[in-house]
Amino acid sequence: MKDTIRLGAGSGFWGDGMDPAVELLREGELDYLCFDFLAELTMALLQRQKSKNPQLGYVPDAVQTMKTLMPMARERGTRLVSNGGGVNPRAAAQAIVTDARALGLGGTRVALVEGDDLLDKIDAMVAAGVPMTNMDTGSSDFASIRSRVVSANAYTDSTGLVEGLAGGAHIVVAGRVSDNAVYVGPLVHEFGWQRDAAHVDRIASAITLGHIVECASACTGGMSSRFADMPHMGRVGFPIVEFHRDGSAVVTKVPGSGGKVDAFTIKEHLVYEIGDPRRYLMPDGIADFTSLALREDGTDRVHVSGVRGQAAPEQLKLVIGYQDGWIGESLCFFPWPHAYARAVKARETMLERFERLGLKADQIHFDFVGINTLHGPGAPLPEGAALDNLNEVGLRCAVRTRTAEEADKVRRAATHLWIMGPGGTSFGTPMKARPVVSLWPTLIPREFVRQTVEILEA
Repeated sequence: MKDTIRLGAGSGFWGDGMDPAVELLREGELDYLCFDFLAELTMALLQRQKSKNPQLGYVPDAVQTMKTLMPMARERGTRLVSNGGGVNPRAAAQAIVTDARALGLGGTRVALVEGDDLLDKIDAMVAAGVPMTNMDTGSSDFASIRSRVVSANAYTDSTGLVEGLAGGAHIVVAGRVSDNAVYVGPLVHEFGWQRDAAHVDRIASAITLGHIVECASACTGGMSSRFADMPHMGRVGFPIVEFHRDGSAVVTKVPGSGGKVDAFTIKEHLVYEIGDPRRYLMPDGIADFTSLALREDGTDRVHVSGVRGQAAPEQLKLVIGYQDGWIGESLCFFPWPHAYARAVKARETMLERFERLGLKADQIHFDFVGINTLHGPGAPLPEGAALDNLNEVGLRCAVRTRTAEEADKVRRAATHLWIMGPGGTSFGTPMKARPVVSLWPTLIPREFVRQTVEILEA
């Protein structure tokens, strides 16, 4: 039994670059290469795809990545773990098995982890008295959206991943397991940890290391506030975790790759998306980020130790998706001179067109791209000559409507600027109206979630 397990982070989101993962597999001497593909918005997008085609709903990149990497992974004995199954992990697993057969990799074992989809259990939970309170808004009026619910996925722990690995899987594909569970699972499996008081700190350490690397290059210099100091980010190295049996670990990357690993880059991602740093709640346990110690241990090596934790929470997060109208959107650009004045005139013209078209909208929103798109009123606008002499300004319009027909009026009103708008107006491709799937996050008792594992063989 090994005392140190080497895990690589192969992706941080759906759409991430694949070449760093190939580099990790080729040069990282890995036991596991793990992939986080999901976000709450990603789940909504995948649900829209599945509603159009029941065979879709998984992350296409997840299947393509496994197809590319599985020959080398089988050769090197590296196991691949991902949550790229999205809202349809069964279809993803079946596609991976089909690819393995086509590649001549007979005997490849693919573990399929399900159980996060609770759409069929919603009414039972409501009947049992689960309040379904919206975590973001505090609303308890779940009944107002019940008829429009299209998905319900719980953030699950690494239990299913561990079972799949124990079953001899070369590849594990799951749905909405938590982001860091894809790292916790292999460590629980390798070290034989139990979910008891004796192992609570080590599981908390695995959660913490998983959190540090779950967005891949975000801890090797990507998205860094020290961006000017980061070398060769176009060939950035994704992180490697050397995790020791005692719960300590080193974060590093492939020598010679771009980016940087130091205490600051680790801290930058450690504070990403957290509420209370003393209670980082995950389905596998609760980690105390204030207890750990960081020590630079040579070039591009940071030692992490001392993580303390608590047992897993009794409630799990359930993210419910529901149909919530349509969005119509347009984007136009206006050149110097008087670019801003042209954009203002175009906004006035579009509002007049909305009135004449009889637009029925719940919300109408305009952004001046290059001026207030990111900060809105939170940052000061240019004034005087600085505003008058802008080289170019874009005008984005977005409306929220109840129907697709109403949303499409935005595209038509923007098109009318071709002859009704200011001189110099230029356009991109007109955008189609799109349905909105909004999210209702809530907490449910853990007892309603039961993961299942099936091993498929090529």
